[in-house]
Amino acid sequence: MSEAGLNSPILGFKPKLWVAGDWNGLFGLGTNVLVNLLVMTGLLKYVLGMPDEITFGRILPAVGLMLFLGNIYYAYMAWKLAKATGRTDVCALPSGPSVPHMFIVVFVIMLPVLGMTKDPIKAWEAGLAWVFLQGFILIGGSFIAPWIRKITPRAALLGTLAGVSIAFISMRPAMEMYMNPVVGLVCFAIVLVSFLGGIRYPKNLPAGLVAIVVGALIAWVGSALGFAMGMDLQKALSSFTSLGFSLPLPAVDHVFSGFEFLGLILVTAIPFGIYDLVEAMDNVESAEAAGDTYNTREAIAAEGVISLIGTVMGSPFANAVYIGHPGWKQIGGRIGYSIGTGIMVLALSWLGILSLLLNIIPVVAIAPILLYVGMLVGAQAFQTTPASHAPAIILGLVPHLAAWAKTLIDGALGAAGTSAATVGLDAMQTQGVLYQGLTLLGNGAILTGLVLAAIGVGIIEKRYSMAAGFALAGAVFSYFGFMHGAGVGIGNGLGVTPSASLSYLLIAVFLYYACPRLVANAEQEDAARLQKNTDDATPLDTATQGA
Repeated sequence: MSEAGLNSPILGFKPKLWVAGDWNGLFGLGTNVLVNLLVMTGLLKYVLGMPDEITFGRILPAVGLMLFLGNIYYAYMAWKLAKATGRTDVCALPSGPSVPHMFIVVFVIMLPVLGMTKDPIKAWEAGLAWVFLQGFILIGGSFIAPWIRKITPRAALLGTLAGVSIAFISMRPAMEMYMNPVVGLVCFAIVLVSFLGGIRYPKNLPAGLVAIVVGALIAWVGSALGFAMGMDLQKALSSFTSLGFSLPLPAVDHVFSGFEFLGLILVTAIPFGIYDLVEAMDNVESAEAAGDTYNTREAIAAEGVISLIGTVMGSPFANAVYIGHPGWKQIGGRIGYSIGTGIMVLALSWLGILSLLLNIIPVVAIAPILLYVGMLVGAQAFQTTPASHAPAIILGLVPHLAAWAKTLIDGALGAAGTSAATVGLDAMQTQGVLYQGLTLLGNGAILTGLVLAAIGVGIIEKRYSMAAGFALAGAVFSYFGFMHGAGVGIGNGLGVTPSASLSYLLIAVFLYYACPRLVANAEQEDAARLQKNTDDATPLDTATQGA
């Protein structure tokens, strides 16, 4: 069904707001969002040293309101789609805090400002201004997003999304599971036999809930017996002091105060606004591939507006349409799981429960659910596109693997108190670490993956004009630093990454001018060869063929 056709509701049909499968979706998406909220809380407390009155009194209540509005709105979109189509299997777009933004806004915006000013309030204000700008970029970009989706091959949209799912959703949970395999692998088995094997637990208990309860029991019993399971009873008891009730308060004055750091903010606000736009398009495309066609402009504009609402109430973190719709749909999520997630997040953030949960539930018990979702999203790229496009999908994965590897290297060097520049690129290269290549390939990975995969599809299908168009887009993106660059600008006038920009430009020329002529010449040569073979046939050969 086209997006335009979603406004003709079927009379008399009333979609259910809750079905049994929504429990699975709630414990899946809900735990996903919970993990991200726990990580967010840890960043605020332990990385930024943000005072508790700001963390639990201002930021988290605003984040909770933002996420509640996001989940409720996307549930409403699902209700409209179900009403318009008369279907009972419509699954709402998942929504939650943007994970890449959590780290970017903390480490690239808020932490440097904190270092310059020694004032956590100033750091918070810079984060607010950053998300404020991004919200408007999303709203403006929503008007061109449907056109971008129309001209971009599905293999490109889903291929770069698969790269995100493998590198930044699947790998960390997988490693966490093997750091504590007694909990992690057991919980993974509990999830897999239900979600993949169809096994039902007693009383139809959701597999996600069973995994979390079993994982928590193993971790607490193991800790009581003296095994290193990471659970601390005294810390859990002390976290009860954080319980309370906090409503979000307007923070408009703090938002505009953050614009004093505009130079620092713009370097990342523009490229990450584009990142958001592409990621949201990818996720809407993922939902359509799973059978649910949503209005792209509405979904992205809602993401921007809801982020703006959260920001003016005090949230330095952005709302996002989440990856993983096919996974939540497959395990039974429909409309209610989104509503339930929104209500859950509101309660957790307004009542100060997050600090308590941070010390009760082992993260490794939740990790298998995230790994499962990453598996499904990665698989979808191959399952819903032509088999001939598989090489292009692999091409779309590569930049994300580079970005992931660079993140690990930077983290390891930082833990050792050094950096790549200090160690020296030549010294790293002699050890097989091509750091410069990882940096260039990994910067702007989601756009790079999309462009490379689209070029690949164009070449596979011999649509050389389309492939040339995406190569030209790669040249423009690289020139301004949206792809391959560490920041946005024009460099010294030759572009942020002139070598990459020139390379894409040459590729565009080659694809547009040379490839069609090479194909035409090859066809002429084949035709001439066939004609020559026919002309050279002997009369005896002709007679034999006639007989």
